[in-house]
Amino acid sequence: MSGPLTIVFMGTPDFAVPSLQTLLDGPDRVAAVVCQPDRARGRGRKVSPPPVKVVAEQAGLPVLQPESVRTPDFVETLRAYAPDLLVVVAYGRILPEPLLRLAPLGAINVHGSLLPRHRGAAPIQWAIINGDEETGITIMQLDAGMDTGPILLSVSEPIGPEDTAGDLFTRLAELGGRTLALALDRLRRGELEAVPQDHGRATLAPMLIKEQGHLDWHRPATELHCLIRGLDPWPSAYTFLDGRRLRLFRPEVVPTPADLAPGTIRSADSTGLVVATGADSLRLREVQPEGRKRMPVSACLNGLSLPAGARLG
Repeated sequence: MSGPLTIVFMGTPDFAVPSLQTLLDGPDRVAAVVCQPDRARGRGRKVSPPPVKVVAEQAGLPVLQPESVRTPDFVETLRAYAPDLLVVVAYGRILPEPLLRLAPLGAINVHGSLLPRHRGAAPIQWAIINGDEETGITIMQLDAGMDTGPILLSVSEPIGPEDTAGDLFTRLAELGGRTLALALDRLRRGELEAVPQDHGRATLAPMLIKEQGHLDWHRPATELHCLIRGLDPWPSAYTFLDGRRLRLFRPEVVPTPADLAPGTIRSADSTGLVVATGADSLRLREVQPEGRKRMPVSACLNGLSLPAGARLG
C-alpha cells in the first residue's frame, strides 16, 4: 500500500501521546481514537480524561471510550471507520481476535522495551530495576498473546546510571513516536518484515504494586540503587524511621566496609543520607518524609532528625 493509510489509534496515557501526535503530523488519516474511560485520579479523586483523549479532542477527532472492547457492537463501530490499520500504544487491555482481524493490515503496537525482554505492563520500570544497560522501542504485530507478536522494528536506547523510570518514560515516549513514523514509512513501501520473537528469551514486566517499594536493607547497594530508580516516581521506594514512612530518591552506591548492620544510618548531611546495606552503602540525596514534599536531604535535616546509628526499616 503506497498511499496514505486510514488508521484507528488506541492508546490512553501520556506515553501514547507522542505516537498519536506523530500520526496527526504525518501523511496518514486518523479516523478515530479509542482510549480508556475517564477515571478518578490523584489525591482528590477528581474524574479526569486520559491524556490521549485531550489531544484527540483538540484535533477534532472522534473519541471512543468503551468499558469493554470485546462486544460485537464495539467491533462493528470500529469497522464502520474502515481502517487499514490499528495502531495501539499503551491502551491498557489485550485486544480480542475480532479486533486484531478487523483491519486489512492488522494491528501494530508501540512497546517500551526490546522484546522479547520485558513483556507486560511495566517494561520501563523493570528494565531499570533489573539493571539493564539498554532498552528501547519495539514495533510489533499484535497477536492474541501479551506482547508475543512478531517484531517489525526495534530501536535501542541506553539506560544511564542516574536514569529513573520517569526519565526513561519521557525519552521512550518520544522515541516511540519517531520509531512509529519510521515503521509506517517502511510499511507503505512494503519494506517492513515481521520476525517471530524468540520466546525462550522472554522475560516478564508485570504491573507494579506499592509494596514493592518497601526496601530490604539486607540486599546489596547495587540492587537497591536500581530498585529505587526504577520505582521513581511511582510507586517510589520507602523505609520507616520511628514508625513513620520515609520515601527515598536519587541513590548513589558508596563503597564501605561491612561494619554496620544493614539499615543503619552512617551519616546525614548536605551530601545526603548514607545507609548501610547488605553490601556497601547507599547515599540517598533526596527524601520525602511522611506528610511532606520531596526534598533534598539538606532541607529535610532542618525539621527531621536522622542521627548516625539509627536503624531504618
